[in-house]
Amino acid sequence: MAPQALAGSVAAAIPAPAWSGFDIGPLRIHAYALCILLGIIAAIWLTDRRWSRRGGPEGSIWDIAIWAIPFGIVGGRLYHVFSSPDAYFGPGFDGTGDLSLIPQIWLGGLGIWGAVVLGVLGAWIGCRRANVRISAFIDAAAPGILLAQAIGRWGNYFNQELFGGPTTLPWGLSVSPEFVPAGYGTETLFHPTFLYECIWNLLGVVVLLLVDRRFRLRSGRLFLLYAMIYTAGRVWIEMLRIDAAEQITLLGITARLNVWTSILVFVGALAAFIAIGILRRGKDDESVYLPGREPALAAAQAGDGESSVSTPAKSEAVARDSDAAAAGGAKAGASDAASDDAKDSGPGA
Repeated sequence: MAPQALAGSVAAAIPAPAWSGFDIGPLRIHAYALCILLGIIAAIWLTDRRWSRRGGPEGSIWDIAIWAIPFGIVGGRLYHVFSSPDAYFGPGFDGTGDLSLIPQIWLGGLGIWGAVVLGVLGAWIGCRRANVRISAFIDAAAPGILLAQAIGRWGNYFNQELFGGPTTLPWGLSVSPEFVPAGYGTETLFHPTFLYECIWNLLGVVVLLLVDRRFRLRSGRLFLLYAMIYTAGRVWIEMLRIDAAEQITLLGITARLNVWTSILVFVGALAAFIAIGILRRGKDDESVYLPGREPALAAAQAGDGESSVSTPAKSEAVARDSDAAAAGGAKAGASDAASDDAKDSGPGA
């Protein structure tokens, strides 16, 4: 069946957006950018609540976010530019592209893979400065990241981009004539892949929160579960899309680059999840702080005029002093009869 014949008579449940932004004087505020900003705000809000409940130092969320967010945006843009290079460098990097488009992120184009990789790098810098564990932070942030992605996907709706192929389903997406791909009629309805991913991600947020409440995953495992949930959905959603994309052939199968990336990330996250679960079984550290950087220990050491960095010898000495004090208290409170029994049995009793 020709594409033009599909969905032509079906009333669109999702109309094309009536606007894509507004102007403030000479400044254009794009709906895409507002969706990204709203997603970031929601992620910080949720992460801050979870981070506080886990014992994260007050205000540290901002110290970390100020590094993670810019790194994430730059990483997301770089991944998009180099995974879809034609518009920027020309087909085959022949130099006919427009390099001035690279910084114009409001036109769309942020790759989640680059955003996560550089975002985590930025978060690691912020965590080191705040004296907290990166593994603890990304576990706290995982549901918030997925929530941000759910909200941010609406930017694709307002930009009328990255939709799927034709559909006769009642929730088909109507697209303005200037955004209809070549070969399709202006009455054609398309799969609203932005909505599919939004719903999938919101369900993922619920799953992450419930799993974390039930199993208290630590050591980065909740973050790895986030990666598996997202990539599992991204595979089938990506396969619906009809926008231009790099095609990769592996094992005799040709698919979009993001499909293969999703599969590889899913497999890697699953392997890491299992490995950490085995290696860290019964050893999860509940502290969000880096070893030796706990506030109480640092304050005690500062009071003694010592360095804020503890050593194993110091920790063992503190433990021995605590044991000795406890033993002394027990002896002092023993009854006369218990004291006589202790004498009869010798010092090893």
